[in-house]
Amino acid sequence: MCLKHVPDTAANIRPLGGTAFDESVKFIMNPYDEYALEQALLIREGCPGAEIIAVTVGREAAASTLRTALALGADRAIHVRTEAYFTDPIETGRLLHQAISRDGSPDLILTGRQSIDTETMQTPYRLGVFFDMPVVINVVAFSMADGLVTVEREIEGDIREVIEMAMPCIVGATKELNQPRSATLPDMMKAKKKEIRVMTRADLGAAPGLPAVELLGLQAVPDRGQGRMLEGSPDAMAQELLHILRADHTL
Repeated sequence: MCLKHVPDTAANIRPLGGTAFDESVKFIMNPYDEYALEQALLIREGCPGAEIIAVTVGREAAASTLRTALALGADRAIHVRTEAYFTDPIETGRLLHQAISRDGSPDLILTGRQSIDTETMQTPYRLGVFFDMPVVINVVAFSMADGLVTVEREIEGDIREVIEMAMPCIVGATKELNQPRSATLPDMMKAKKKEIRVMTRADLGAAPGLPAVELLGLQAVPDRGQGRMLEGSPDAMAQELLHILRADHTL
């Protein structure tokens, strides 16, 4: 299963110029990936002998997210170590594919529906192309039997779609799929002693290529200011609103 090391959702991200930002904020496992990991743990409970391998692409600090996965119950971990925080989505998919393929042939690849930092929603699909596997994301219900995976996924208008896929396949988890568990202190201590297999681009024979997507810079969201309450008759409020919009150069 694939995980990502991301800033905490409650963190105040402060750009430092260019593509740099203040990385002293707290980092966590991508929240959507927590549902994917929990589903992997539930699958293993019903399939004795199944193995959960947590894989991530990221800088050295991303190992802490793999330690969390190991504490929660993952059997092994693979860290494809990179130098940059932001990686081209195509390159991320390629590195994950090469690392997973080198380790073995997966029966099922679980991911989160998206990452909360870049929100590109590309990783499951990129893996689907590289592995030539069917892909479904936004999965809120999961079952598996006789080499088939049956899922329910959310689509527009609160409608759910039922899809059946032959294994191997790729499933992107989202909220409502399950309730992720928390790691205990003893499990976290044990996870510190577990080995994380580290790979580099050189180990995978992957020379850096020209990125298909280039990040040019980070910019803080402008302060929208405070709201204002308009009072009076509908006509009076409409006239005042028009005046405000013109003064702010919105019109």
